[in-house]
Amino acid sequence: MNVLQRDRLHVREVYARVYLKISLLPLFVGDITQKGYEKKRAKLSAPPPSNASSSSSSSRQRRTRRPHRSSGTRDERYRSDIHTEAVQAALAKHKEEKMALPMPTKRRSTYVQSPIETCTPPDSSSSSDDEGGLGGSGVQQQSPDSWMNSSIHGSSTSSSSASSTMSHGESRAPQCVFAHSSGSPPHMPGPTPALGVPVSSRVSTKIQQLLNTLKRPKRPPLSEFFMDDQEEIVEVPRPDPNTPRPEGRQIIPVKGEPLGVVSNWPPALQAALARWGATQGKSPALTALDITGKPLYTLTYGKLWSRSVKLAYTLLNKLGTKNEQVLKPGDRVALVYPNSDPGMFWVAFYGCLLAEVIPVPIEVPLSRKDAGSSQVGFLLGSCGVSLALTSEICLKGLPKTPTGEILQFKGWPRLKWVITDSKYLTKPSKDWQPHIPTANTDTAYIEYKACKEGTVMGVAVSKVAMLTHCQSLTQACNYCEGETLVNVLDFKKDMGLWHGVLTSIMNRIHTISVPYAVMKACPLSWVQRVHINKGTRVALVKCRDLHWAMMAHKEQRDISLASLRSWEKKNHLHIDTLQKKIAYGLKPEVICPCATSPEAMTVAIRRPGVPGAPLPARAVLSMTGLSHGVIRVNTEDKNSALTVQDVGHVMPGALMCIVKPDGPPMLCKTDEIGEIVVNSRAGGTMYYGLSGVTKNTFEVIPVNASGVPIGEIPFVRSGLLGFVGPGSLIFVVGKIEGLLMVSGRRHNADDLVATALAVEPVKTVYRGRIAVFSVTVFYDERIVIVAEQKPDASEEDSFQWMSRVLQAIDSIHQVGLYCLALVLANTLPKTPLGGIHISETKQLFLEGSLHPCNILMCPHTCVTNMPKPRQKQPGELGPASIMVGNLVAGKRIAQAAGRDLGMIEDQDLVRKHQFLTEALQWRAQTDPDHVLYVLLNAKGVAVCTATCVQLHKRAEKIAAALMERSGINTGENVVLLYPPGIDLIAAFYGCLYAGCIPVTVRPPHPQNLSATLPTVRMIIDVSKAACILTTQLLMKILRSKEAATSVNIKTWPIIIDTDDLPRKRPPSIYKPPSADMIAYLDFSVSTTGMLTGVKISHSAMSALCRSIKLQCELYSSRQIAICLDPYCGLGFVLWCLASVYSGHQSILIPPTELESSLALWLSTLSQYRIRDTFCSYSVMELCTKGLGGQTEMLKARGVNVSCVRSCVVVAEERPRLALTQSFSKLFKDLGLSSRAVSTAFGSRVNLAICLQGTTGPDPSTVYVDMKSLRHDRVRLVERGAPQSLSLMESGTILPGVRVVIVNPETRGPLGDSHLGEIWVNSPHTATGYYTIYGEESLQADHFNTKLSFGDPHTFWARTGYLGFVKRTELTDSSGERHDALFVVGSLDETLELRGLRYHPIDIETSVSRAHRSIGESAVFTWTNLLVVVSELCGSEQDALDLVPLVTNVVLEEHHLIVGVVVIVDPGVIPINSRGEKQRMHLRDSFLADQLDPIYVAYNM
Repeated sequence: MNVLQRDRLHVREVYARVYLKISLLPLFVGDITQKGYEKKRAKLSAPPPSNASSSSSSSRQRRTRRPHRSSGTRDERYRSDIHTEAVQAALAKHKEEKMALPMPTKRRSTYVQSPIETCTPPDSSSSSDDEGGLGGSGVQQQSPDSWMNSSIHGSSTSSSSASSTMSHGESRAPQCVFAHSSGSPPHMPGPTPALGVPVSSRVSTKIQQLLNTLKRPKRPPLSEFFMDDQEEIVEVPRPDPNTPRPEGRQIIPVKGEPLGVVSNWPPALQAALARWGATQGKSPALTALDITGKPLYTLTYGKLWSRSVKLAYTLLNKLGTKNEQVLKPGDRVALVYPNSDPGMFWVAFYGCLLAEVIPVPIEVPLSRKDAGSSQVGFLLGSCGVSLALTSEICLKGLPKTPTGEILQFKGWPRLKWVITDSKYLTKPSKDWQPHIPTANTDTAYIEYKACKEGTVMGVAVSKVAMLTHCQSLTQACNYCEGETLVNVLDFKKDMGLWHGVLTSIMNRIHTISVPYAVMKACPLSWVQRVHINKGTRVALVKCRDLHWAMMAHKEQRDISLASLRSWEKKNHLHIDTLQKKIAYGLKPEVICPCATSPEAMTVAIRRPGVPGAPLPARAVLSMTGLSHGVIRVNTEDKNSALTVQDVGHVMPGALMCIVKPDGPPMLCKTDEIGEIVVNSRAGGTMYYGLSGVTKNTFEVIPVNASGVPIGEIPFVRSGLLGFVGPGSLIFVVGKIEGLLMVSGRRHNADDLVATALAVEPVKTVYRGRIAVFSVTVFYDERIVIVAEQKPDASEEDSFQWMSRVLQAIDSIHQVGLYCLALVLANTLPKTPLGGIHISETKQLFLEGSLHPCNILMCPHTCVTNMPKPRQKQPGELGPASIMVGNLVAGKRIAQAAGRDLGMIEDQDLVRKHQFLTEALQWRAQTDPDHVLYVLLNAKGVAVCTATCVQLHKRAEKIAAALMERSGINTGENVVLLYPPGIDLIAAFYGCLYAGCIPVTVRPPHPQNLSATLPTVRMIIDVSKAACILTTQLLMKILRSKEAATSVNIKTWPIIIDTDDLPRKRPPSIYKPPSADMIAYLDFSVSTTGMLTGVKISHSAMSALCRSIKLQCELYSSRQIAICLDPYCGLGFVLWCLASVYSGHQSILIPPTELESSLALWLSTLSQYRIRDTFCSYSVMELCTKGLGGQTEMLKARGVNVSCVRSCVVVAEERPRLALTQSFSKLFKDLGLSSRAVSTAFGSRVNLAICLQGTTGPDPSTVYVDMKSLRHDRVRLVERGAPQSLSLMESGTILPGVRVVIVNPETRGPLGDSHLGEIWVNSPHTATGYYTIYGEESLQADHFNTKLSFGDPHTFWARTGYLGFVKRTELTDSSGERHDALFVVGSLDETLELRGLRYHPIDIETSVSRAHRSIGESAVFTWTNLLVVVSELCGSEQDALDLVPLVTNVVLEEHHLIVGVVVIVDPGVIPINSRGEKQRMHLRDSFLADQLDPIYVAYNM
């Protein structure tokens, strides 16, 4: 019978015995063990496998694995075939399904480009049949009710809730940014964060505050506001009735065998050293190996004793001056020695024990930025360490300052360094002897312990515990005097210290110390040591040390481990194939796994067996059961089984039980997994210097099911999870530190690592360099895996591996991964021994400093507690609501009005008020030399001015030129193409004088014609302009070759250059027959990409100017400064119209000039002592970002803006509170009043609804609950409440303007503080959209709408903005209580997701806060996914850090899962001149793959 057959038979017999033994016991029902036995038997007795795919691939995988030494302290879990098989099987299931995950894309310039089809998946809905075309049909079908709920079809439109016209128009023409539909709905810019600061009010502020205080109802206690609202948000999964629950009886504490008393055991460990030093001086105590694995030196017991005594004497007597004692017994001292120098460490450790000072061994710090360095500092601080012992070589290697001093390490206390080399020690006098008392409860040494969150604490071990532990190890491991022991473990802590430094001295054992560096270079070195030293009886190694030794030298057959009688494994969870061990002559019964923890020290160890003894027990457990904390033998899915082996019996003299890991320490049931707690004299006594945490760990008294303590004696928590098996064998399944609690189920980090590593990682990642941890996102733990990628792994390999790991973990552990990240080789923070520093890695991940090179987020699969999607309820107020007077459903109707415009008494002014052309002529006659306009350049110099008569004459010249040209008739549209300035104003009045209708258009940007000229062309085409008035320079650009590449330059209408016109007067100045005729067209591009033109009549133009004059108290002697774009909306009105009407002087500052001279606007305000100024958000942002840090310099230049009493931001959006507040605070030093900054609000249907004037009360701010806003409701909360949003009133409503808040679906008025659409009635409302074919229905809908009940006679215009009216405690100028209008955002821009309405700006604000490197960001929907585009301000290596942070913040704050994260360069997100983001333009560029993104991540 050959050897192999004999071995197989032997193993079969062994298995049969184990099976018989275990199957009789109630815990392990025979079935699975039978299975395991059958499987193993079949495997061992079968002929070598043919080519069964799974086994061959797994064996091939093992064959090709490189002899690469893991640099981790984490041990390999199961190098068994079982686990690899399980993973192969799990992946095979997924094989049938094709990989559905789109690969993330990286920028072509930086990385290898992935296939083009993965860049942006096709937009499925843009080709759907039900969408209308650009023009007529789509428009006519649009119902007004679709404004609030149009995304029910799940279209992928711009904003899911945009009106169908807009979205369809936009989705049909992605190549053209501003798709035009012939009857485009109104322009609606999007909400943006904003705020304002009050302007003077008539009532003294203090009196007003007092009144407010008296009127304000008593506030409820704060707790009402700040309750965590998790209950109402999170979807709580119903408990599964099939969840396994523990069913056994309550566990009985397990007792170890009594600790025997041996007559010659020493009274203290130091006494043992003294004894051997005196009697066995030549006996070897320690042999250290050099880097090549050859013996470097041997320390005898005599030398160890004499050097330790010398050190003790030096420490106590020679550190300070003669009379000064630096160290006293009981002081703590740090021991800083490298792993390659055990001899110096031994001397230092025993020297401290003999001097009765307390050694605190720590790792050698390598640099100031070591991972966890500050936590080691915390340990030294909590232990009160001020002195460090080290060797000369080590000291030389420590990082130093330029002056040669040891660096002050981050977080460390100041240390005095002492060298302990022999030549620096003083020999004690003959009469000096160290004091060796009998072991007592004083602390002997402190062992460091790193917690899950990274804190490093010191476990204090008393002298008696140290001695008792050595005695119990001696008894359990059967140590004998004079044996040889090979130690591969770290000798500073844990088993390496307990066996290799302490117990070995007690038993006069010869220790051969194999340093970590040798193991790394030659994994076989410890096996060679055992082979060479034939007397070696004990090897102290980690599981993986044997594994790597075998992997490295499979062919090495001349090595024998036959002499070993005890092989102590540090790792208790590992199962190796028996054949490998037997091949080295290693007898199975000598393998002694053990379970240890810093607090409880050795918890259990398998006793060395005698030849032929039964093999140890194994348990094949169900992973599902384990995740619920119960022990179930695995009977169903063999893939999700965990095989564990016992770690032997409890230590001699110890008592052990299992308690629940969380909550009170209640005893577990027999079939329940819990934390092992131990009562023993041989364990730690406390966390040194931390009495609070000590009590919870070292003084635990277990209680029974009814909560009654089971006794008086305290137990110590070990931090190990396990159970007691048959025959009182202890099984350990994991550590509390590695426990990840996800949705109420426990998963072990090590198990997940093992599964990930079983997915062919060889090509992609390094084995030992993988970190698994959980992060809390949206009320649950989420699992994150980070691994180091090999340099030669391709993008496709990595992605393939990552997606397979997801599948394997999902299949085997039934848990979804939240994030899987790969980083470049050697970039993860390491522990001093080379393992991955988990808590530091987690910290880097959370703060966005990990810099992954590949990342895969899977929030859709693992976030299962999302709130339920909202079901739309029918409108709460309809025509059937009871309406009494001004109350609707018991609340005041939400309406507000500006003051009366009043009558015009002076007949002389009637003509002036009717038409603006007449006003200009009247001013030219009555006050010809009054300067109306001053235009400044970048240097602040007035380059052009216009008096009343100059403006009138320039307008006449232009009118004459228009009238002369044939083909330009009265009533035709004329495009004005001018840079911001006085030419534009003159051309405007010239058109009116000639009877033409002016259309102001922003000129194309000469450096960016391809992007800006098509928009110009589109407005010219849409407006059917008969002529273009422009400057000579712009005329050349329109006809240039560059222009020809973007548009057809041969089809321009007539172009008239107005630079050098002859001095001619028109035969007559046109006077319109009616004030209701169109005066001009106002074209604007909305943020949703829609080009909308509105018709403004002469009467509306005059009424608006009159309203602004009253609100801002404008008259001839006043000066205002305008830094706005003059092409549309209120900006155009202030720039071109208001001065002619009111006679005040306007100082014009083109916003483009600010780019070259940031301080231009502020210095102008200071120089001209301006009281009222108007600007845009983009101007305010430029000043805030560019000048925020230069206030001192501006002050020195004499800039003082204390004269400004109102600074109004002109916008068509929600006030950006954060920006206006920042601006106010930053420039407070220049004298800017905190009440000066406010906002205006207008829309397409009415260019100016609110404008903070000089008379109204200060704008008020409220805080609303964001969750209620998503449900189209307003709930006011206190400042600082969670999930609150601050909103500022959009300025005082203009004179003559009335607003009402309406339910857009029922068209009924809403009550006070209810959210609805803002409808407006005023004499300056636009007449309608400018349409080519006159879409009357659309016009009537938006401009002439009636309420469905309440006030049936008034005609209202729909603004398309959501907002609410709130009656405040303030008083307006008429003495009434002030009604404040709060704008929330444009209906057109809102995103409808999960039945809820989101305003993009809210999500964008959250995203911008997520990481310091995020600049602007924009969001839109695509298919039904939320896409977030973020501009990266930092370096490109930060790009992938943003993906998880963006996903986290949107999930936490908005309860949405981001579908796609796109990281782009600064400036990619298009922003219009008003500072509004063009989100749909961005969306089209994204879908057309024109963004050149740095990274696109698809969160699947």
